[in-house]
Amino acid sequence: MANPTGEQFEITRGSARAVVTEIGAGLRAFEIGGVPYVEEFDADAKPPMGAGQVLLPWPNRTKGAEWVFDGETQRLAVTEEARGNAIHGLTRKKEWQLVEHAESSITFEIGIDGEPGWPVPLHAAITYELAPRELTVTHEIRNEGERAIGVGVGTHPYFRIGEVPTDELTLTLAATRVRPYDADEQLPYGDEQDVEGTEYDFREGRLLAGVDLDTAFGGIEPGADGVHRHLLSHEDRTLEVWTGPDFGWVQVFTPDDLVGRGRAVAIEPMTCPADALNSGTDLIHLEPGTSWTGSWGVRVR
Repeated sequence: MANPTGEQFEITRGSARAVVTEIGAGLRAFEIGGVPYVEEFDADAKPPMGAGQVLLPWPNRTKGAEWVFDGETQRLAVTEEARGNAIHGLTRKKEWQLVEHAESSITFEIGIDGEPGWPVPLHAAITYELAPRELTVTHEIRNEGERAIGVGVGTHPYFRIGEVPTDELTLTLAATRVRPYDADEQLPYGDEQDVEGTEYDFREGRLLAGVDLDTAFGGIEPGADGVHRHLLSHEDRTLEVWTGPDFGWVQVFTPDDLVGRGRAVAIEPMTCPADALNSGTDLIHLEPGTSWTGSWGVRVR
């Protein structure tokens, strides 16, 4: 049986190491000094619960696998059969083409064309680049069609701090709003709400023990440099997930078990929330021939 993630590509810089997969161009490993900072999975296994995958040209779900473009209903492939939705875009199970593989960086590209329910061809690229204690991920999307279109980008890493149990980690989110979700459909049913005074206020940091989330947060407050920062911390170690200004959403997911290690926490940078193809919320507008570039990363301190 073919490897479900294809060839594995390693990059290193000093004591930092990452592994990126050919299929999906996903992040399978990131460690510093042998200490893992994302949940890893075997090279011959499917990414569990979307681990490390790139979500393009939309993150999360499109309700009923349908949306309207230029007055015409578009029908996407149903990829979440239990709910009848299209989930996490079109590229996570596709083979990406290697563009450049250096010691500490790697770039892949892929074309999106002729897919059911996607009417405008796109070109996408992704670059992973290591610094001594940091990984930066840069996305590029170009509209190669003749009509303007809105797109979204997301990614699905599960973070950890070595062998510290998830329930002993403290989560801090720079988010002031939360999007109400229907638990059964996993789709939004209302406008964003303030987190003030609710169980969704993580601005001052909260221990993850007893916290169950599969939740989209918005209203993210940037620092003075325009960068958004979300934190996982334990004692004297902090993992910082930073995102550029276009990543105005973050999905946080805490499954009971991911790879047999127990509870996990996904902190998913997104440019738009679920069902954005229908709502239009925060889609990236691309005119024919134009491109968008955005970055996020993880820093350990």
